[in-house]
This record gives sequence, structure tokens and C-alpha cells, in this order.
Amino acid sequence: MKSTTFDKVRTSRYRDFMAQFRLDVPERFNFAYDFLDARAAEDPDRLALIHVSPTGQRREFSFGYFQRESMKLASALAAQGVQKGDRVMLILYRRMEYWVTMLALCRIGALPIPSPSLLTSHDIETRVNYARVSCVICEDSLTARVEAARPKCPTLTLLVDIPSDAGHPKAPAGWKDFDTLKETGAPDFPRTPETPGGEEPMVIFFSSGTTGMPKMVLHSHTYPLGHVTTGVYWHDLEPGDIHLTVSDTGWGKSVWGKFYGQWIAGAVIFVWDMRGKFNPRELLHVMSVHKITTFCAPPTIYRFLVRENLKEFDLSSIRHCTTAGELLNDSVFIAWKKELGLEIYEGYGQTETAMQLGTLPFMQPKPGSIGKPMPNWDIALLDEEDQPCPPGEEGEICIRLKDGKTTKGVPGLFLGYLDEPERTAQVVRGGFYHTGDKAWVDEDGYFWFLGRTDDLIKSSGYRIGPFEVESALVSHDAVVEAAVTGVPDPVRGMAVKATVVLGAGFEPSDELTKELQNHVKKITAPYKYPRIIEYVDELPKTISGKIKRAEIRARDLERQDI
Repeated sequence: MKSTTFDKVRTSRYRDFMAQFRLDVPERFNFAYDFLDARAAEDPDRLALIHVSPTGQRREFSFGYFQRESMKLASALAAQGVQKGDRVMLILYRRMEYWVTMLALCRIGALPIPSPSLLTSHDIETRVNYARVSCVICEDSLTARVEAARPKCPTLTLLVDIPSDAGHPKAPAGWKDFDTLKETGAPDFPRTPETPGGEEPMVIFFSSGTTGMPKMVLHSHTYPLGHVTTGVYWHDLEPGDIHLTVSDTGWGKSVWGKFYGQWIAGAVIFVWDMRGKFNPRELLHVMSVHKITTFCAPPTIYRFLVRENLKEFDLSSIRHCTTAGELLNDSVFIAWKKELGLEIYEGYGQTETAMQLGTLPFMQPKPGSIGKPMPNWDIALLDEEDQPCPPGEEGEICIRLKDGKTTKGVPGLFLGYLDEPERTAQVVRGGFYHTGDKAWVDEDGYFWFLGRTDDLIKSSGYRIGPFEVESALVSHDAVVEAAVTGVPDPVRGMAVKATVVLGAGFEPSDELTKELQNHVKKITAPYKYPRIIEYVDELPKTISGKIKRAEIRARDLERQDI
């Protein structure tokens, strides 16, 4: 990047955008030194982040602040023995210290592992040993869990605690206070020939683990540049915009929407450190009071929001909305547009990637479609023989590799699964990265997601994707959430089954089951309707909130009544 101002392509046509888009990838790019420090040098007082605490306290932080604090923390951690290549677990909720620490570790070359606050002591023990973590940095509300795991984690040598405002007990002996430690650091942590950059490792994300043990997804220092498309174009950010992405800092979606692309676009990141059970009215209140201009959330969040009386809140500052993580059903899209006059633009990517496909502001959204390929991503839809699929035919979403062998050279595409070359080789083969996700493309070039390869249901010769049936189910007023799986059937091979969570005021009944089945038949092809519907209080999910369909399938196989 020659400067911190990105030269945004201004066009109304997808074809022109793809032709004109250029991404400058400097040699040995390091986000902390090449972007943050340059932005702070241009205007150290420029607003970078607005933070609202669990108690509602609003604080504003400049780029100069993040430069100074990350320099001091990098110096302090290095003095404690944190080195290039060390693996550091961060369990920080949505605290401001998350950004400071991520930037400090970027300077050192140590590898942060952002981790969700829902991890149990067993989860922490497993991940620390699996990743050979040497340092944990967490809020004091979580130190007890780390302490419980600590005796079985021989690689742990440094523990750093951040006091909260909730009056939690002081951290046990051996823990260092975050602020006290940071203030021991020198005010400058200069770049050296050993400072990492470019294709060297930068960050580790654990995958969501929907189908087994989570994998350690390793990204390089070019990863932030992969999110230029995310922030500048998909979120449609302009300098001064206040952007809110609803995401915990323990997952990759946080850096999709609360970090790199947003700052590169010149926007202000808005962070609400929400704790406890999600309350849609509280979110709407925060969006109203703090004048959010651009908003991104999973479809589940939108489904909760449209059930509220949106007219009670002044949301007039919002001008652009996006969603990803699961499919958005038509009814939510229509309700949101009716109330706010805003369409919702979908996107698609993985922990292993930045955004591969999306619907951009100058494109006509098709509710349920994940959009078209983004620049710098050579997307192919391949059949089981790795041959290209024509429009209308389902295939696997794959990314053509630049050199035909490795994932290097595509900003935003992972380096591989850390310490697991065999698992990497399973998905990086034949000149492509195989996502494991199925889709089809229509005549206009829009992609339509079907589901994970393992989630597709083969019934009476038909292949049925769970997301289309789930989308039809949640469009009914009675249904809050649904998971669609296949169960063995002596006639059809597999029968479609829906596991459903009902909304307040609705009770399971044979009449409701018939009503839901007929509802699905009206919305999608009749052969896709769920022949079995089970009502549950909650769906099994990963700690990232993704439905564990494999767990539902395994449970059904053990039962005799389905």
C-alpha cells in the first residue's frame, strides 16, 4: 500500500468492477507497521474505534492511541520472552485490549489465537495443548477456567490478566496485570530485518468444529489485504462511517467486520461489549443511540430484529446492511426492506478465506444467493470428477491456486492447517483449494449455497440441500430456528427431517406439523418437504453458534422412534 487511502473503484456494473479492481500487495506487508503506523503518522487523532462497555460507557480511541499502546505492549511482551512464532491465546470478549494485543503480536511476529469466551476449562486445556500455546491473555472473569486447565498444560509459561469492572476476584498468583505489564514496555518497538511480513504466518483461528475436532487455520500477513473487498466494497464503507458487525472477537468473523477492511476503508469500528443473553431490543437501542451507518449480522440476528417493532427506534442513520454465515430467507429480507427501506447484501467465505463471493451495492440482491465471485478469487464450481459445472448443476465451490500447488499468492486464503499437512493435503489438491461447500450458479452468474458436502440429503434420487428447507421453515411465524438432516428410510434411502425450535406462544402438535409441511411445499419444491418434524427447546451448536447437524444425525441413528 503506497498510502493508507484506498483508491475505491466507482462503478455501477459488476463487469467493470472486476476489470478495474487492483490490489497493491507490498513485499513483506505487516499491517501494524505498514498500515497502522502510516495512518497514525498522517493523523494521530483520527477516530479509529468507538467502544461501548457492558454498562453503557462510551469511549473513543484514535489511531495514535493504538500505535502507542501496541508498541508498549509489544515491548513488554518481548521482555517477558514472547518471540516470533510463539502461539498466544486471547480470550477477551469484545474488549478494547483485543485490538491492542492483536497489533502488538503482529509487531513481534507471535501468533494470536483469538478464542471465544464460552470455552470451558476442558476446551482450554485441549486447545492449549493442541496448539502448544505458551501464553494466555484473558479477562479476570475467565482466569479460573485457565487455572483449572493449567496443571495439564506444560507449554504455558506466561499468564496475563485484564481486570474487569464486575468485581471478579484477583487473578491467582503467577498472573501478570495487563496494564501494569504494558506500562513497563518501551514507547517504541522498531521494525527490524526479523520482523515478519508477507507470506509469513500472522494469526491462527480455530475452525468452528461442526464436523469434528476444530482445525487450526493459519493465515499470513497478507490476510488483512484480503479484507479490502469486505470493508471497502461489500460493507460499502466510506471515510467516517460508523460500522457495526455483530461478532465475538473469538472468531474469524470479528476480523472480517471489526478490524482490517474497515480501517483500510477509513471507517470507524463500533464495538458493543455485549454480555449475557442476546436481547434484540438492546441491540436496536445501541444502533439508534450511537448512529450506526453500516451494519452486518448473521441472518439469525436479523430474524430476531424483524420480530420487534422497528418503528420504535430511530434507525435513520443506517444506509447499508450485509449478512453472512448462513442463508437469509426471503421473509426476513422483505420485512427488513419494508420497515427500513434497505436491502440486505449477502456474502460468503470461510475461516480459511476472506470473502470469496458476495453481492455488492451496485448489484441487484437475490435473496438467498451468496452473490458473485470477488476479484482476486478464481472461483470454479467443480463436479465429483473435478470438472466445471454448467449453470443449474450443483458442484463444489473451489478456488484455483495461483501456482497450482500452494495457497500462497491469494491474499485472504489460508496457508494451511497448522501442524497438520495431511489435513491440508485433503483440501489443497489438483490445483485447487476445495471448500467442501456445495452450490449451483444461475444464468446470471449468481451462486446459490446448498450446504456442506456431508450435509446434502439424497432422497428418492433427489439431492436436497438443508439450507433451502431451513429457510422455508423459518419463514413461518412459529419457527425461530430449524436444522434439516436426513434419516435412513427403507423406501427413499433418506428422508428429510427437520429439528425445529418454536417461538413464544406456539406449541408442538400434529396440526402444526402438517401446517409446516404444507408451508414448505408452497415455498420450495414439494419433494423437499420434511416428512419428519421433531420439536426441541434448542439445537446443538458449536461455541461459535453454528448448528451441529452431524450431532443430530448421530443421535437419530441411535434412536428407534425416528
